[in-house]
Amino acid sequence: MTTRLPEADLMISIGPLALALERLFAVLGIIAFMAAASWIGRRHGKDVDKAAWRALLVGLVAARLSFVAQNWPAFAVEPLTVLYVWQGGFSPLIGLVSAAVALAVSLRRSRALPPLGLAFMGCAGGALAATALFLAAAQRPLPQGIVLQSLNGGTSSLDDRMGKPFAINLWATWCPPCQREMPMMVTEAARSTVPILLVNQGEDAARVRAWLEGKRLGSADVHLDPNQNAAAIGSAGLPATLFVDSKGVIRELHVGEISRAALLAGLRNLE
Repeated sequence: MTTRLPEADLMISIGPLALALERLFAVLGIIAFMAAASWIGRRHGKDVDKAAWRALLVGLVAARLSFVAQNWPAFAVEPLTVLYVWQGGFSPLIGLVSAAVALAVSLRRSRALPPLGLAFMGCAGGALAATALFLAAAQRPLPQGIVLQSLNGGTSSLDDRMGKPFAINLWATWCPPCQREMPMMVTEAARSTVPILLVNQGEDAARVRAWLEGKRLGSADVHLDPNQNAAAIGSAGLPATLFVDSKGVIRELHVGEISRAALLAGLRNLE
């Protein structure tokens, strides 16, 4: 019998769409900071608003470039994916430090720097604390008793994989983000030293096989979960990628389309 993880702890879902809470925390932190900058700007002049926007832009660009630099071999395969920021892939601490420096330089002679600096630290600290709590909550044991089917009719249990790390990608043929990431997933699954299980949710073998053949994709790492028992893992949205360590603990849950760089980084953290 499987045990369902509390989905509300991990994401906000609207039908098949989901927004991972760690991204939501970052967005809320940015909104709170810009609101504070607007309020402080009304008392200290329009330069405060400009400085806040400049700091935000510098921080986002620095965070993205830092992540790209750290994972360049993955981005080198498809350089245009550097621009796919909706897939995630930022270095938060680098971004925050860069934004703080930009803010300090822009307002170095302004009396608005102390209050805006405090607002920045408060919003950043709140977002980081909420994210840390979220990530701690996401690290839970993989539920037991999940059995998958192969395209040829065989079965396999996730319990048998305990003792070695592996990743699970939950997907469906009707899901546009799943369709976009699947060619990359199939390629990386075929050459990864850490197994990547491509677990289709709720569809039969004929439909999945026909879709894969139509896209000219391999099927060696594709598994079926027709009853969607893997939903017990705690993901209500697709696609979702889980990184499970050798002790059977979910170390990371990525909700939504994942980049090659984020996938490889997650796999490295398991080794």
